[in-house]
Amino acid sequence: MNERALYRLAVERSVLRALMLRTGDGRPVAIRALAQAADVHPSTIGHLLTGTQKAVPERVAQAIADRLGVDLGVLWERDGRTARALRRMEVPA
Repeated sequence: MNERALYRLAVERSVLRALMLRTGDGRPVAIRALAQAADVHPSTIGHLLTGTQKAVPERVAQAIADRLGVDLGVLWERDGRTARALRRMEVPA
């Protein structure tokens, strides 16, 4: 894993909250438990849920996705210069 790579939420924050209410194993996960699984401070999860923070390192994004029982790409997209350039080139459907 590239520790420098950042991943930003590719979905609305409400999707993250909904997945926390019903994870892949069918049980909810609290902010503190999700933070523990991702080895981050609970405020990191709180900031993601409020929109104060939009991106996390790849290892954190992967750990959150794993704990919620979804693939990385369901919640996250790689952030950075290349990702921003690709988004600018996208043609609206």
